[in-house]
Amino acid sequence: MRAEIQSIVDEIQQAVSLLRRHLDWDQSLRELDRLNAAAEDPTIWNDPQEAQRLMKERQRLDSGVNGILTIERGLADNIELIAMGEEEDDESIVTEAENAIKALQKDVAERQIDALLSGEVDANDTYVEIHSGAGGTESQDWASMLLRMYMRWGERTRMKVEVLEQNSGEEAGIKSATILLKGHNAYGKMKVESGVHRLVRISPYDSQARRHTSFASVWVYPVVDDSIEIDVNEGDVRIDTYRASGAGGQHVNTTDSAVRITHIATGIVVQCQSERSQHKNRATAWNMLRARLYEEELRKQEEKANAAAASKTDIGWGHQIRSYVLQPYQLVKDMRTGVESTSPQQVLDGSLDLFIEAALAQRVFGGDVDVADLD
Repeated sequence: MRAEIQSIVDEIQQAVSLLRRHLDWDQSLRELDRLNAAAEDPTIWNDPQEAQRLMKERQRLDSGVNGILTIERGLADNIELIAMGEEEDDESIVTEAENAIKALQKDVAERQIDALLSGEVDANDTYVEIHSGAGGTESQDWASMLLRMYMRWGERTRMKVEVLEQNSGEEAGIKSATILLKGHNAYGKMKVESGVHRLVRISPYDSQARRHTSFASVWVYPVVDDSIEIDVNEGDVRIDTYRASGAGGQHVNTTDSAVRITHIATGIVVQCQSERSQHKNRATAWNMLRARLYEEELRKQEEKANAAAASKTDIGWGHQIRSYVLQPYQLVKDMRTGVESTSPQQVLDGSLDLFIEAALAQRVFGGDVDVADLD
């Protein structure tokens, strides 16, 4: 077997091993048998909501298990074909089998991404909040650059992007903003972007052209649907209305249509000003609050909850997840995965997939995943 093909075979085998581990293979087989038996019981539909939940889980496990088995069989069959072709000196058989193995490589890559996005709400739409750190105009300008980056990423991935709230800075940039990204796996992909982002550049606002370091925080949480019950009593919140700022038309900017809801127990604050109607903004803000409370519970359940919380506590040194250096050199580096890009302008234009996939792989598979395996 040629060295190139052997390398691809090794890569596929390593990826399949990781997928089996992520799926908890033996437990998944037992659970799939149980769900298959439950699906044959007609009384399951006495509770339609529970039946749909079981069928959804059954489909997920069946797809995962049979997908891995198909890859393993295909790999074994084509390795055998290569050996046969080499023994019979039939180059056409060898070439056909090698092409099939290359196709399996792409299939494995797709299944890896699916495995990384198998959480309960990974497929949901998502809210993305951006807040400037200390530093006035510098950090506010950086926050606006991050806002543009995520909006461009949403457009690149064919998601619908809606600006729900934007609080402009006094001179430039933004103090805060919230956008809604609508698309398949929006939350699953964006959830790894939560944290502090650091920018190093020659400041366009410094008359002496000195290098400045700025910080801004990003917070990502999923849109939750009616199937997820989040009870919030009105007595547990404070609701404020205020005059919307920024673009939006004369009516928006001259009435108290914007709504801010503060959850007193947790200190969570959400706000919306995208609609002319205060009623609509209030409804959206309530949905955002339910989503934030649900995300908070999800975060508590994760193994790395403490690290995630630490990244939120202080928008400054030592807490950043990614560093963007524009001067004196060009480099974007993710502090969690070590992934780097020497084209920061492309990253700021929304080219984030390499960073997102590597961070997802680390979260799911651990630190032993080579980023090259995701290409």
